[in-house]
Amino acid sequence: MGIGVTAVALYLLFWPKPSIPSQPTAKVISGSFDKSKIKTEAEWKKVLTSEQYHILREAGTEAPFTGKLEKESRKGTYYSAGCNEPVFRSEQKYDSGTGWPSFWAPISPDALVLKEDNSIPLEPRTEVMDKCGGHLGHVFDDGPAPTGKRYCMNSEALTFIPVSNDLL
Repeated sequence: MGIGVTAVALYLLFWPKPSIPSQPTAKVISGSFDKSKIKTEAEWKKVLTSEQYHILREAGTEAPFTGKLEKESRKGTYYSAGCNEPVFRSEQKYDSGTGWPSFWAPISPDALVLKEDNSIPLEPRTEVMDKCGGHLGHVFDDGPAPTGKRYCMNSEALTFIPVSNDLL
């Protein structure tokens, strides 16, 4: 009996588990994860660059005005770098002056998962995640019309495909 219990305990401790970053108690506000796209952390480390891993899996943030997509002005589609799913179109992008790529709306209402972010005490925010659990950035209520929203994204969390190469 002791060997069986030990074997089960070791299995539960060391078997790779798919994971979704962020706080375990964070409440999903809208959207849902696509469980078929969620990988183990070891799998994510194989397919993401170290910068992408830090942002998408550890909820990191790139320094303002350093991202490759902040000044991108061509027409096209922005995809999640983790799931490779479309999340924004260039027509929804605007210059917020914050130093991060900003959008006033996602490509579709169900393209993103929004979660409560209480990681900074007394500063509740809304975390924006892709369908495979990757942290893309945050959404704020100081954006332009028609939504009044500012989806403030990390360049490393996105891949841009210009319209000439866009498959959509």
